[in-house]
Amino acid sequence: MDTQSEFAVMLKLNPLFAELGTEDLKRIAALSHTRQIAAGEVLFQKGERGDALFGVRNGQIRIEAPASDGSRLTLNFLGPGELVGEVAVLDGQTRTADATAGEPTELFELRREDFLDHLEREPKVAVKLIGLLSQRIRWMSERMEESVQQPLPVRLARRLCALAADFGSEVHISQEQLGIFVGAARESVNRQLQTWRKDDILDVYRGRILLKNMGRLTAMARSQQR
Repeated sequence: MDTQSEFAVMLKLNPLFAELGTEDLKRIAALSHTRQIAAGEVLFQKGERGDALFGVRNGQIRIEAPASDGSRLTLNFLGPGELVGEVAVLDGQTRTADATAGEPTELFELRREDFLDHLEREPKVAVKLIGLLSQRIRWMSERMEESVQQPLPVRLARRLCALAADFGSEVHISQEQLGIFVGAARESVNRQLQTWRKDDILDVYRGRILLKNMGRLTAMARSQQR
């Protein structure tokens, strides 16, 4: 598979582009180029103009934000096959967080100006994207409503399961970062983790959590409590 076909597959897996046809995706992918960045190199910073969409071909991108104590909070990890900046490539607004390479990383880069020129030439694609973007907004609103109605143990279990799916049973994340993910204070997160530690579901260390009983954690993540 050539690089542009690889990027077309990556786009197809993203909800924003999922309903576009194969030829549409190939033409969009043909506008991209690859880019290499070193471990620790900044891809973009919060406040910068969003002028491109990136797809991770290999490596890892950390989405970060500054904490009140001057440290860095990791909000998300992006690995091979994942996109960042798909909204920015449409609206051109400023970035809402920093993106830094966690290791040597190869990216696909689709520049906003090239993408918009393509949409002007292919208005039917633009109309499809409007519909897909609207669906995504509705889906996110529904998920947000569901999330805030769930108690902390459910929200926390879901986040830990999602992280485990990407990084395995040893999750490198602070309790402050977990609190940001689930919308809870660090103290509340700590209390719940300590409860699970006593139940032998996990172990808590400085900056990392070892998940010992994924079966119980998954069961809690799937519960629908009110």
